[in-house]
Amino acid sequence: YFSEEQGWNSRLDELQAAILRVKLRHLDRWIRQRQAAAGSYDRLLKDLPGVITPMRSGFGSHVFHQYTIRVPQRDQVQQDLAARGVSTMIYYPVPIHLQPVYAHLGYRRGDLPVTEQACEQVLSLPMFPELLEEQSEYVAEALGFALASASGEGKDRG
Repeated sequence: YFSEEQGWNSRLDELQAAILRVKLRHLDRWIRQRQAAAGSYDRLLKDLPGVITPMRSGFGSHVFHQYTIRVPQRDQVQQDLAARGVSTMIYYPVPIHLQPVYAHLGYRRGDLPVTEQACEQVLSLPMFPELLEEQSEYVAEALGFALASASGEGKDRG
């Protein structure tokens, strides 16, 4: 998650392209399944205090490659979820303006406070086409316990 040098995108080799060609036949179904799973999360998480769920832009449609929320005390919440068997990811823990590769631009911590706060709060929940409603419910329940514990309200819970 620390970029020492500029990265580049490149073309697929023939083997990767052949595999992707087969997988593309399933893409529309997988997207619908991901959208349904995201809808479950939206419904289940809407009343959890402190949770900010993904926004929709109003144009196009979200494919939910990830379902990334924002929560206070993210690291503690993540540890509590892990203890309950819920795997999560933090994909961008360091803001781009603080990456070593861009040090020459002269940005310092505090220059982009909204970006920095987002990087301290983002947490991606399990998301895959086959995610079952029961699994989403478990994740939401575990998240509720984790948030309560992180805020000091859940010392006797779960």
